[in-house]
Amino acid sequence: MTLTIDSLKTMGAFTGAPVEKDITWQQGEQQLTATVFVRPFSYRTAISDMTAHHQKTDAVAGRIAASICDAEGKPVFTPADITGDADPERGALDGNLTVALLAAIAEVNGVGKTPS
Repeated sequence: MTLTIDSLKTMGAFTGAPVEKDITWQQGEQQLTATVFVRPFSYRTAISDMTAHHQKTDAVAGRIAASICDAEGKPVFTPADITGDADPERGALDGNLTVALLAAIAEVNGVGKTPS
């Protein structure tokens, strides 16, 4: 096979559109639900992971920022939004919401599933 855009498309080597997921998390006494869009692992995720490794920054925040997007695929967060560094007064993202986002990312990407 010759590596071309067309051959890569045929093999499904591009991530395509973000996947819509509903998430639920507990915040205080309230159970909240939201719809998020998750970009399957892609070039952006790989670059985020490598940048975090080389710059010794928060890889989990980078993974969330690279994966959670709007319906058109535009990022919703920066890593600093997740960690709270973007606005110390606002603080870091809620822990339960963080876990719900990571679960949605894992589900979309088949993380933790054993092939049959």
